[in-house]
Amino acid sequence: MQITIQGTTRVYGIIGWPVGHSRSPQMQNAAFQALGMDCVYVPFAVPPHQLAEAVQGLRSLGVAGWNVTIPHKSAIMPFLDQLSPEAVRAGAVNTVCNQDGRLIGYNTDGAGLLISLERDLDCPVVGKRIMVLGAGGAARGAVAALAEAGATTITVVNRTLSAASQLAVELHGHVATKNSIAVAGFSELPTLLPEADLLINATSLGLHGEEIAGLDLALLPATAKVYDMVYGVSSTPLVRSAHHQGLLSCDGLGMLAAQGELAFYRWTGVTPPIGLMAKSLQQER
Repeated sequence: MQITIQGTTRVYGIIGWPVGHSRSPQMQNAAFQALGMDCVYVPFAVPPHQLAEAVQGLRSLGVAGWNVTIPHKSAIMPFLDQLSPEAVRAGAVNTVCNQDGRLIGYNTDGAGLLISLERDLDCPVVGKRIMVLGAGGAARGAVAALAEAGATTITVVNRTLSAASQLAVELHGHVATKNSIAVAGFSELPTLLPEADLLINATSLGLHGEEIAGLDLALLPATAKVYDMVYGVSSTPLVRSAHHQGLLSCDGLGMLAAQGELAFYRWTGVTPPIGLMAKSLQQER
């Protein structure tokens, strides 16, 4: 991919620590190039103790917009001028728009998940009984989006029950729907799995090839679907296990692409070619 940098080039990027592994530059630059836009997307490695200075620097330098990844998604919020409703619900920001020096924080992760569920699993969530593994930031964003989209029940399953309970209580104050957000421990999985329409892994388990202990996918209904927010250069252990059970499943690469498309539109007002970002990511597999 050849990119020409000149004085008129608008700069976008991603901040995180570390950030060298990010695949966002690959897909965002592919979109800029396909559309012939004079823009470039670059990674910025920002140590946590320098986040405030980095945000001010990006503002001052006129960086037009940027994505935010671990560990800054929640920590960046106090340094922004405005937060979108979905960012408040998720308790995290993954996209920042610089509008003439005014920084506005958005969260496209939740909407990206919903898009990927429909595109990659043919699984709209309205009326679904959904189990979400994990109670961290990724789980919070997922549960908020699923609740707003009309899931019938959402059960947050976590090894530390207090963390799941806190997530549920906080989200009940933000989501406008009247659906149920329940909590459970991993010991309750044998009872819960037979009732699930969709299982979502919102933990980092599987990122390094590890199995999710105590999870028996054979207990899921034959019509259930499995979504792993983890992704890598090959399929994850959870996706492989689901395939072995004959269950429809996919990893989080589609979510990465979908949230990137939404961020791109936020920055530019232009919709990138559908499927382009996903295709650019698949080329690395």
